[in-house]
Amino acid sequence: MSRVVKAAAAVAGGLALAHAAPAVTAVQPLETLRTRLFPGYGGQGAPDHIALTFDDGPDPLSTPRFLSLLENRGIKATFFLLGFMLERDPGLGRAITDAGHEVAVHGYLHRPMVLRTPGQTRDDLTRAHALVTDATGETPRWYRPPYGIATTSALVTARGLGMRPVLWTSWGADWRAGATGSSVFDTVTRNLRGGGTILLHDSDCTSAPASWTATLSSLPRLLDHCEEQGWKVGPLAEHGL
Repeated sequence: MSRVVKAAAAVAGGLALAHAAPAVTAVQPLETLRTRLFPGYGGQGAPDHIALTFDDGPDPLSTPRFLSLLENRGIKATFFLLGFMLERDPGLGRAITDAGHEVAVHGYLHRPMVLRTPGQTRDDLTRAHALVTDATGETPRWYRPPYGIATTSALVTARGLGMRPVLWTSWGADWRAGATGSSVFDTVTRNLRGGGTILLHDSDCTSAPASWTATLSSLPRLLDHCEEQGWKVGPLAEHGL
C-alpha cells in the first residue's frame, strides 16, 4: 500500500508542477530572460513601436480620465479588463472601444492562478471573456494573468477561447503607495526599448488607494519620451507580435 501511496503522491506532485510551471516566467529577475526566450509572450514587438497597456479597469472614477488624456494626445491603447469591475459598469467598457481602444481579458477576479484548480481557471476566464465580448461588442484577442503569473490551465484555456497570452517588458510600479508621476516615469523608462510593452494601471482596485493619479500624471512625459525616441505608441494589435 505504501508504494501505491508514494506513486500517487509522485503523480500528484508531477501534475502540480506541470500546472504551475509557467508561473516561473513571472519571477522579476527572469523578466529579461523571458523576453529573450519568448519574445511574443513577453510583449516584444516591432522595434519602432511601443505597446501601451493598462490593467485592472474599468473604473468609473479613473478610467474616463485616462480616456480623455489619450484622446487629447491621439493615442490608442490596450485595456486588460477585470470581469468583476466590468460588471459594475458595462457602459464604461463600451466607452473604451467606442474611443477606438482595444480591450483584452485580465480575468474575472484578480487572484493568482496558481491558487486555482483547472476548473476554477476555466470558469474564471470563460466568464471574463463572455463579459468583455458582451459589454464592449469586441472579441478580446489578448489575455494577461493577474500578477503575470500563468499556469498551464490558464494558458490552455486562453488559447481555447481564441486569446493570446502576453505579459510586458516594462512596468511603472504604479500600484505602490507613495508612487509619483516621476517614479512611474523613471521605472518605466529604465529598461524601455523599442518594441517594448508597457504595463500600467488605470484603476486602484488592487493597488494603493489613488495610485492611479501617479500613473495619470506620468503619461504626458512618458508619451513625449516615446515620441522623442521615434517610437509610435499604440495598442497590442499594432505591435507586430
